[in-house]
Amino acid sequence: MGIIVDRNTRVIVQGITGRQGRFHTKLMMDYGTNIVAGVTPGKGGQEVHGIPVYDTILEALSHHDADTSIVFVPAPFAFEAVVEAILSGIKNIVVITEHVPVHDSVKMIALARKYGARIIGPNTPGIITPGECKVGIMPGHVFKSGKVGIVSRSGTLTYEIAMSLTRENIGQSTCIGIGGDPIIGLDFIEILELFRNDPQTEAVVIIGEIGGDAEERTAKYMLETKYPKPVVAFIAGRTAPPGKRMGHAGAIITGTAGTAESKIKAFNKANVPVAKKPSEIAELLKFLL
Repeated sequence: MGIIVDRNTRVIVQGITGRQGRFHTKLMMDYGTNIVAGVTPGKGGQEVHGIPVYDTILEALSHHDADTSIVFVPAPFAFEAVVEAILSGIKNIVVITEHVPVHDSVKMIALARKYGARIIGPNTPGIITPGECKVGIMPGHVFKSGKVGIVSRSGTLTYEIAMSLTRENIGQSTCIGIGGDPIIGLDFIEILELFRNDPQTEAVVIIGEIGGDAEERTAKYMLETKYPKPVVAFIAGRTAPPGKRMGHAGAIITGTAGTAESKIKAFNKANVPVAKKPSEIAELLKFLL
């Protein structure tokens, strides 16, 4: 049993009839995820991989129980899709969509908090509880069920680090990409709180990157709350040339804030070892565990 999603999770795919929606619905189903319905306005009555398609989430919910949605809707329409999910009572919403306007993200995250829903993303690879449920676009074969939680700002680094842990026979409890945008739903601290209360998770890997102050705030939270589980971190972009823009919208450095040095210093102060390269994470975990 991981955090947020497990073998009992029932998923609606918003934008299931699009190219990405179709492709990843099949991969999620192949992994064992229980996808109960798809939603695309104007496409009700169709089927995708045997999954019925409805015009609205409320129509889908009148035929199926669901607690989670995954959004493959293009950026200009993602806000409306997420709002529909929230107002329909969906409690976990995974927003894969990239390039969601910042003001849209601010509004939908505020609405989710008001209605007690969780948003993962936008611009996230999703969430996976290995061996049970994948709600996202990550390659399922690199993950292995176990006791280490991973929370990451980077999609591809999540896969690379999970693969390196799997090769060393270190399994994962839940792996979650929080998204690379400046404004996101669930953040490092909220995920660490969920891992704190998860009996399966015995250690956590934080994959951060330059830009913003999320890692510094996380380190401060860990110090102040005496976080009880061992944590290992990695910061992407420490070798990025000054003045160069990284790929993520959230990877923006302002003055000395948001630099790799600032984040590493904060984690060291919180007694969190920071790996110099992804391949070191497995060794650090073995030492801590």
